[in-house]
Amino acid sequence: MTIQDQNPAQSPTQTQSQDQNGCAPANPGFDRRYDVQGLDAIDVAVLGTFPNVRDDDPVRYPGEPMQVEIVTDEFSPVCPWSGLPDFGRLEIKYLPRTSCVELKSLKYYLTSYRFVGIYHEHATRRVLADLVALLDPLSMEIRCDYGMRGGLNTICTVRYVAPDHTPAR
Repeated sequence: MTIQDQNPAQSPTQTQSQDQNGCAPANPGFDRRYDVQGLDAIDVAVLGTFPNVRDDDPVRYPGEPMQVEIVTDEFSPVCPWSGLPDFGRLEIKYLPRTSCVELKSLKYYLTSYRFVGIYHEHATRRVLADLVALLDPLSMEIRCDYGMRGGLNTICTVRYVAPDHTPAR
C-alpha cells in the first residue's frame, strides 16, 4: 500500500514526503518553523541606571562593595532553528562600581528577547556584554538555566572581572 492509497486526498507532492529510504511519510509539521527576529530587536537602549550611592546621604554605607543579585524565571528568547520559545531562569550577580541597573528597564530589555532567535550560549553572553557596557561593574556573573529539553539540561554561566578589580577570596 502506498501513501497515496492510504489517503487519496493527498497531492503528488505529499506522497513524496517520505524518509530517505522511502519507507514512511515524514512527520507532518516537523519542518515547521516560526519566524524569529534578529539581534537588532534586542532593545539595549531601554536600559537605565541609578547611582550605587546616594549623593544626598551623609552616612557611609558599610560592607562595600555590595553584591546585587537579580533573578527571573521569565527569560525567554527563541530557538533560532525552530522559533519555539526557550524558557530560562536568569540570574545576574554583580558588584556595582558607580551605578546599578534600574529593574523596570531591565525587565523591558529582557522582554525584548522574546522573539529573537538566539542560541542559549549566545544569549547568556549577550546579556553579560550589554550589562557590562552599561554598568562598568567591578565584576559580574550571568547564569541561565534553560531547563530540560529533549533529556538535556543547558546551564550557561559567564563571568566578567574588571581589569582594575581584584576579587576577594
